[in-house]
Order: sequence, then structure tokens, then C-alpha cells
Amino acid sequence: MGTTKAEGNGQSVGVEKLIEAVRGGRADEVPALLEGLGAAERRTVLVALKSLRTEVRGWEQKRPREAAEVRRALYVAGAGCHPGASAAATWLGGRDLVPWRSEGSDLALRVCVGQGPEWMAEVAGRLAARPSVAEHSYELIRGLVERSGCAVPATDGYVLGWAWEFRAGSRWWRSFEGPELLERLREDAQTPVLALHALSMAESPDALTWTVTEAPHAHWPTAVAALVGEGLLDRAEVLDTALSRLLRGGRPRDLRFPLETLRLVEPTSAEFRERIPDLVGMTADTPSPIAGYAQEVLAELAEEGALSTAMLAEMTSAVLFRTEKKLVRAQLTLVGKVLAREPGAAAELLPAVAEVFGNEDTDLQGRALKLVGRHLSAVDDSVRRELAAQAGLLSPAHRQTAVALFGEDLEEETGFPYEEILPPVPEAQPVAPPASTVEELVEDLLAKGVSDDPVRFERALDGLVRHAHRDREALTRAVREAFTTKSWQEPYHFTYDSHGVHAVLAGLLGLLDPAWIEDRRAREPESAACFHEALTGIRDARLWEATALIGTDALPLLLASPTVSTGGIDPLVLVERLRAYRDAGVEPAPADLAQALLRVLRTGPDAGRAERDASALGTAAGQRLGAWLRADEPPAATVRFLERQEDRSLERWSVVQRMVVELADRAVVREEFPPAFRWLGGTLETAPRRCYHWVSGGEHWAPMLPADREVLAACFLPSLARSFDSSREATDPLIGIAEAEGRVGRAVAVALALALGSGDADDRLRAVDALLVLASRGDLDARQVGEELEWLVAEGSVKPNRLADAARTAAATGAYATVWAVLGAALPGLLSDGKPVRGLGEVLAVAADCVERCGAQGELPGLPELPGLDGVASGKGSSQLVVQAKRLRDALCR
Repeated sequence: MGTTKAEGNGQSVGVEKLIEAVRGGRADEVPALLEGLGAAERRTVLVALKSLRTEVRGWEQKRPREAAEVRRALYVAGAGCHPGASAAATWLGGRDLVPWRSEGSDLALRVCVGQGPEWMAEVAGRLAARPSVAEHSYELIRGLVERSGCAVPATDGYVLGWAWEFRAGSRWWRSFEGPELLERLREDAQTPVLALHALSMAESPDALTWTVTEAPHAHWPTAVAALVGEGLLDRAEVLDTALSRLLRGGRPRDLRFPLETLRLVEPTSAEFRERIPDLVGMTADTPSPIAGYAQEVLAELAEEGALSTAMLAEMTSAVLFRTEKKLVRAQLTLVGKVLAREPGAAAELLPAVAEVFGNEDTDLQGRALKLVGRHLSAVDDSVRRELAAQAGLLSPAHRQTAVALFGEDLEEETGFPYEEILPPVPEAQPVAPPASTVEELVEDLLAKGVSDDPVRFERALDGLVRHAHRDREALTRAVREAFTTKSWQEPYHFTYDSHGVHAVLAGLLGLLDPAWIEDRRAREPESAACFHEALTGIRDARLWEATALIGTDALPLLLASPTVSTGGIDPLVLVERLRAYRDAGVEPAPADLAQALLRVLRTGPDAGRAERDASALGTAAGQRLGAWLRADEPPAATVRFLERQEDRSLERWSVVQRMVVELADRAVVREEFPPAFRWLGGTLETAPRRCYHWVSGGEHWAPMLPADREVLAACFLPSLARSFDSSREATDPLIGIAEAEGRVGRAVAVALALALGSGDADDRLRAVDALLVLASRGDLDARQVGEELEWLVAEGSVKPNRLADAARTAAATGAYATVWAVLGAALPGLLSDGKPVRGLGEVLAVAADCVERCGAQGELPGLPELPGLDGVASGKGSSQLVVQAKRLRDALCR
């Protein structure tokens, strides 16, 4: 039936009604209204839909509910108006139109059904190929697949939607009555394809990772194993897919589904024999639970005689290269059993066992050496020499045993004296000048993470100020064209944060009230503020000052822009900048000058000349710089700790609650610096301080005080002590502290001690880097760090196993003497107590290794008195504590 034209506009009544329904957000009416339209009319509607879609994007802030309803109607109408499958899939996969979890898919499916099987199959395939789209369009894709008869799309996104539908449609959260998941999987015709794909996914859907204790009747591995038993899923395909996924490795969470499925399917010995190479591969790189499972299976095959010597040797080399002691011990036991049964396999297996000679654990070295000694007679001279060469990797503690075993085949020890290996002294890199053109500057400002990188941030900020002073109009025009995002161009965006250079950009564009800016510019931290709030306040004060003055004659350039990567400023460069201000007849901005004074390097070879040149400028700012370079009382800080509280019924009396950081009284800072800086002169309270909000902006702290390392460390300590047991990236400022200038005192020592015991391995690595950098610069007070570690370990604030891991990592770089100097200072108090702390054996093992290596030629540095060592070493039993204490005592005696 044809449609009549609306008077005066050339559009049919049907077209107008459809557009009106879409604009009104009445998606339910769309399928019926589409039925009466021809191809030409649908093209007409499509033009209006595209225009409306663009319009709706601007409704989000003020009309969110109306926008959502209109988008739903657009989603359905667009599906019915696109004649081509590619265009239709693009419309249905639009990020602004895709519904949440298939909401409205039934309506879209109704308008797609009349397009033909090939069209529906192509749309389904295109949508399924886009992960985020497929997950939320599952019902639509499934409907298109079922109606077109095309193959089931085995994609990650489609499986995510499939798994979600099973979860949303089940009763797992209400009761555990009835095997609902198994029944639904059994009835679903797509299960054979999708279950196999789910097993192979790099990231398993959430529902598939639940344990049997969380949801016994929604446990996917149990259901899949049952379907394998019923023959609905091919057993060989399930085994191959699960093993292949485990072989690829990944997060333990994502491997739980294939591992549990494999366990529940219970492969036979014959099935495992066909897949031995995969199992051997799993022992090499996969997470411990996976490698342990493969090791158990292969051990059973070895006992049955089904594992060839070549495969066992390959497996042994893979496992013994791993760091998990449990796996290494189990493998040595397995090899010992095989060699007891098949002595002829020694020539192939013992070289693999010798890999353990270089293991960091001396106990494992001893086990491997005993195993080699037990079967050494079964190998020829060439293998014997190979093993003797590997024995050179053994700890000195096993040297005597190795000599007795290999005799003249063992290489003699060289007489070279021990040489400490430390990293080269890091040199601060010069900071590139700011962008020379507006186009270059805009590229810098648009770069991702510019506000998070201190060097890039300062360079962009200086360029922004300089170009705004030269031609504010041109820069404003370029910024308006480049920054299309509007979120930061509203005043409320800066209520709680300056958001880096965005605050200055907003000032450039004139978007903020000058009185509002001045209020933030003049803020001073409260006396009870935490240190990282105060440090962030310095950065914000500079930003709000630049926001207020940008593009005016009052701010031609930034005095505080660093000249080197640590945040420091060459004093002669700062003098030249002040001369430029003098010649222009401009007084420096207070916050900019204050930050420049904190950054100027006061101890370099040019400091004296810069002091004279600054004083000769004849300006107040020059006089301040000269006095600052002459001052013998720079900002300073001290750290002390209150006694531990005895009443444990109260809140945990942790390190951070007992820490007292005091900033020295500095009148020049309190009287001459702007409000945001005065706390550095001693205005903050000295009571224990703890903050209860998210710590951010830590990457900017070190460049704020590059000449006052001890003050920086003192400000950093409360945040480190609060988060070192749980938060990652808590030690980010440590390298900046190590590379900074100035005095090294207790604050730096405590920061290092706490960081060496951090809960996160990456944090401990940063602590090791900082330790070695300080040592290479000659700034490390190893005794002080050790003494801080002594009481932190004794009271449980630093766990011995974490300290041992960090110390072992540092020692492995060749810094055995440095590590021993630290541990040697920490051990006296830990050993003299009648009951050593649990886990101290690991620390003693590292200490013994250091002494054996750096003291072998009688040049052991800093040999301390360890009065409690004899008592521990004389203890009975074979615990690691006693064994390693004996080893350390013997090493010290030698």
C-alpha cells in the first residue's frame, strides 16, 4: 500500500511518523512504522536519523534519560533503514548506540528479519568480530545466526555475551537446587562450539572462573566435564584445547577454567602419553599451579616408564630453571628416583641437574650436588668435565665438597681480589628547550600523559607561558581548534584538582573567574595537612599563578623551569632568567620565584659565581637568589618514632602512627615565600600524621626539592609507611630522592629500609635501584639503613622474606659488599634476642652468600660483631635458620 505525501514538504506521512516516533524515543513503535516504507523512503529517514544522532550526543549532560530513549529508537530504526549489511553493522555497532546487555535487541531483530539470510549472516559476522559490541549485542547476533542458518560465530565477544546470558538467566544467587547450568548447556545447540572457544580464551569470562565453593551448581568445569562424559562435547577436542590454553600461560584467574576442566575430565594415562610435549612445555613458563600440575602428571608417567629420558631431561632443564623451590625440590626427587632405576640415564640427566649449581638457594645447590655425586661414576670423562665446569657456579660453602668430588677436573679458584660492581653514577640529563612554534607546542600539550611526566610537564608549561606572552591571540586560536573535549572547559572541573596544564589552558581561554583563581592561588596548607597535600599544593599554587598571569606582561617566561631531568636548575641559568626579568622591568611572580629557589643547585661548581652575579643584578629577586645560595641553613627535616603502644585492643599502632616528622624552623621561608610554600619553614604540626585519601601526583614530588634530598624523603615517608604493605607504585619517588642533591640522613635511611620491605615486587626493585644509585654516588650510609632495618624487622613492620628478596636482588648485580654492609648492621640486634624473628633464615642466607663472595680474599668490609650468631648456629635441627647461621659463622671465620 502506498503512503500519502504530507502537504508542503514532500515527505510521506509514514516517514514523518517514523521520525516523530524516533525523536520521541518510542522505540516500540518503530518496527510497525518501518513496515510500510519503501527503499526510497527509508533512505530519506536515514538522513534524518544521522542528523538526530549527532544532535543527541549533546544531550548527555542536561537530558540523559531522554537521550537514552532516543538512542534506543535510533538503534532500531537505523537497523531497518540501511540496505547494505556493512553499513547496517556499522550502525548497530556504534559505541553511542550499542545497548547494555542486549536491551532492545528484540526490536532490532524484528526489523532485520526481512532483509534475507545472506544479509543477516554478514551483519552477525561483522558484529561478532568486534569484542565489546558482540558482548552487548549477543541476543541480536544469536537471533540473526539462528534465522540465517549461518555458522555459530566463535569469537571472544560473542562467548562473553553467551556466558553472561547463562548467568543472568540462572538462579545461582537464589538457591543451589537443581543442576540448572548443565541442563541449559545440554539444551543449547551452540554449546559444542562456544564451550570449546571459551576454553581457549585468553581472558576467561567471569562466570567461568567461579570456584565450586562459590556456586556449586553454576560451576562450568563440572558442567563441561559432564557433557564430555555424555559425548555432547568431543573428548579429544576438549583435552587438546584445554592443554593448549594452559601452555600459553597467563593470569592464574584466566587459567582456572581450563585447568579445572582438565582435572575433572580425568584424562587417562594413554591420553596423556599422546600429549607429553605439551605437558613438558607447561613446566617451563606457566604459572606455578599449572607447572605443578604438569609436573605431577609427568612424574606419574615417568614411574610407569612412559617418559623417555630425552623428554625427562628437557623437562628437568625447564623446571630447574624456575625460581619456585617446591618445584625444584620435587624435580630433583623425581630425577633421583629415575636414576636409581635407570643408572644409564645419568649422562643425559646429570647435566640438567647441574643447572641448580647456579641457583640462589644454597640448600638446593647442596641437594643437586649430592645427587650428582651419587651417580657421577656412571658418566664418562667428557660429562664429568662438563659437570665440573658447572660446579664453578656453586656457592663457596659447597667448594670443599665439590673439590672432593671432582678433584683436578674442578677449576682452581683465581687469586684475583674481590671487586664490587656498582652501576655507573647517573648523570642528570639536560632538559630540551620549550617548543619553538605554536604548532609544536600544541602537539606537546595534546600528547598523552603530558601532565604525568615531570620533564614533559615543565617543558610544556614553560612553552605555554612563553608563546602566550608573544602572541596570546594566536595561541588561543590554536588551542580552541586543537582541544575539542569540553569537559575541562567548565569551572566545576577544577573544584578539587588543577588537572595539570588544563588549568592554565582554561585561564588562557578566559573560562575562569579571576577572583576564584586568586582564592586558590593564595591558599596555604592547614597546619594538620599531610605532606603530600602540601607538596601538591606547591604545584597547584604555581599552576594557579600561571593561570592568572598567562598572556600578560607579568609572566614572560618561567623562572622555575628545570634545566636538568632531576628538576634542578643551573644557578647561572637562573641568574640569566632574572636578568631578562630585570631588563623587561618585570617583577617575578612569587610562586614561580619560590619554586626556582627550591630547585636551584646550591652545591655545584658554579654556585659561587652565580651568587656574585645574582647579587650584582641590583634587583630584589637577585638579592634573594644570592642570599639563598649563601645560606648555610637550607630547609631541613628530622624523623623520630614514638614508643610502640602496649594496649593492642586499640587501633593497630603501626609505623606511620608512631612516625613524627619535624621540619626545621626557617624564618626566610616562613616570611619571604608565598603561602603554599611556608610549611617548608616549619609551620606544619609535628604530631603523627595519617592521610585518608588517595595519594596522587607523586611523580612531581622529587623535582620540587631536587637540592634537599633529606626534606624530600621526610615528606615522602608517611605515604610510604602507610602504603608499603599493600599499594603498588608506593616507592615511585625513591629514584628521584637517590638522584637528588643535599644531605643524607635518617629520613633517607628509613625510606630505603621501608621500601626494601615493600609488599610489591616492583616497589622492592625500585628500592634496590635507589640503594645502588646512592652507593655508586658514595652517598649511602649502609650502617644507618641497617640499623633502621634492625628495629623494623624486629617489630614486624618489615617482613624478613621481603627484605631477603630485595637484598638477594641487589647482591646479584655484583654489589655483595654493599649488601653485606647493610645486613651486617641489621643482624646484631636480630640475633642477640633469645628468639629470632620468623623467616630470619632467608636473610642469613643472603648475608652468608655476600660474605662468602666478597670476603673470600680476606677483604670483607665492615665486619661487625655478631654476638648472637654462635648461639643460633649451635642450635639443634636442620631448620633454615640454624643451617644458614652455621654457614654465615663459617664464612666469617674463613
